[in-house]
Amino acid sequence: MKLSRLAENTPPSGILAISNAVKKRAGADEQLLNYTVGDFNPQLFPIPRLLEDEIIKAYRNRQTNYPATDGNEDLRVAIAAFVKKHQELCYNPSEIMIGSGGRPLLFATYHMIVDPGDTVIYPVPSWNNHFYVQLTGAIPRVIETKPENNFMPVADEIRPFIKDAVLLALCSPQNPTGTCFKTAQLKAICEMVVEENARRHKDEKKLYILYDQIYYLLQYGRQPHISPVTVCPQVQPYTIYIDAISKAFAATGVRVGWCYGPEPVISKIKTMLNHVGAWAPMAEQKAVTVLLNNDNAVVTYLNGFKEALLQRLTKIYKGILQMKMKGLPIDAIAPEASIYLSVKIELPQDMTTVLLEEAGVALLPFRVFGAAHTPDWYRLSVGTCRMEDIAPMLRGLQRALEAHMQPPQDCCAATANKTRR
Repeated sequence: MKLSRLAENTPPSGILAISNAVKKRAGADEQLLNYTVGDFNPQLFPIPRLLEDEIIKAYRNRQTNYPATDGNEDLRVAIAAFVKKHQELCYNPSEIMIGSGGRPLLFATYHMIVDPGDTVIYPVPSWNNHFYVQLTGAIPRVIETKPENNFMPVADEIRPFIKDAVLLALCSPQNPTGTCFKTAQLKAICEMVVEENARRHKDEKKLYILYDQIYYLLQYGRQPHISPVTVCPQVQPYTIYIDAISKAFAATGVRVGWCYGPEPVISKIKTMLNHVGAWAPMAEQKAVTVLLNNDNAVVTYLNGFKEALLQRLTKIYKGILQMKMKGLPIDAIAPEASIYLSVKIELPQDMTTVLLEEAGVALLPFRVFGAAHTPDWYRLSVGTCRMEDIAPMLRGLQRALEAHMQPPQDCCAATANKTRR
């Protein structure tokens, strides 16, 4: 069947291909520990009770008609206040657009800024940027980030491509790595964007930052969340933020997201999504408004939620370090944020299938996030992880590593081989 070039050339998601294969095997009653999904087990991590009650209340009050096309005003007012309190950023409700989760807002931002043939800069590993670039017909400039920078891009890596770019897609905390920008690191990037836009003529497109911060309320450690405008106020006219309740409140299926930024861009995003109809449902919007206006409920929920996630991440991280101390070819980056742990397994083969078949453990390789240059790295998600499953998971992981380690070469044999060469 002949369809559009877009239909023929858009590849399926590598992430979902692995996740769906794991789910199929689990459905066949195989004993698997699935650490692939960027989702939550709602039995372990339910949404806030206030949010649940308010959703039910809104439906019972028959809040089932169309919402306002750019999002209900009471929700946009609540988000403006929430952003000011939690990020010290000032945005008017008119500069905020509500969508059915973060995805349509990301999609619309790309399409309202990027024309076919324009240059888009994004780091890898990262989530879905390569698909959005393909959908817009853009020219990708891919930043291959380094483990020594915790897989976050730095200004010197971006600078060679900035002259012709119209969009710089950034994410912090980063998916898949669970790592975050440091202040100096992000400030240098933002100052570079401001300087580049000052250089451009009035009739030229500006360079915008698309800043996905959907995990920012799940940040651990001493450093608070930072964002472009907090470290460089001059970049505010060129920054579009993406956020949602999906990760911070374990509400992936509730589908309420928002973007905010310069009104000329946000107004175009509103126009596009009005035609698409990617609105968050009325009842959910009413419920999220109540939640965001109740700071005590938000803080109480986040404290317990973050503690539960960090316990899991820390226990797995410490177990991996113990294996490393035993000489096994494994390492990890200390947990910084989100529900992800970056795990390094230094073996010649891709361990995705090996771990699944021999240890019953499912991880996602960084290659499905566009990072072919880091074959040893994997994403581990704790969104569906039970504490009692961690110890057997670590034991299975250790057995698989021991089975596939290269035995140390005998020194005499090595000498003989060297002589023969």
